Amino acid sequence: MAEGKRIRGKAQETMGKAKEKAGRATGNDDLRLKGTGDRVEGKTRRAAGEVEDTVKGTAEELKGKARKHK
Repeated sequence: MAEGKRIRGKAQETMGKAKEKAGRATGNDDLRLKGTGDRVEGKTRRAAGEVEDTVKGTAEELKGKARKHK
């Protein structure tokens, strides 16, 4: 699940960068701004996936330690 978020986030971030560059090259501010929004949203989505992975890993680690101490 979190891996999918990271992948989709990275793809959206990449597409956003491309839109920003295309908007700058053509002088299309709407496209540039849309690209900026997509890039930031993708970066946020990717970071959320990374945090989710970290939390799951920590939870699994704590479960393992709890089982050892029973």
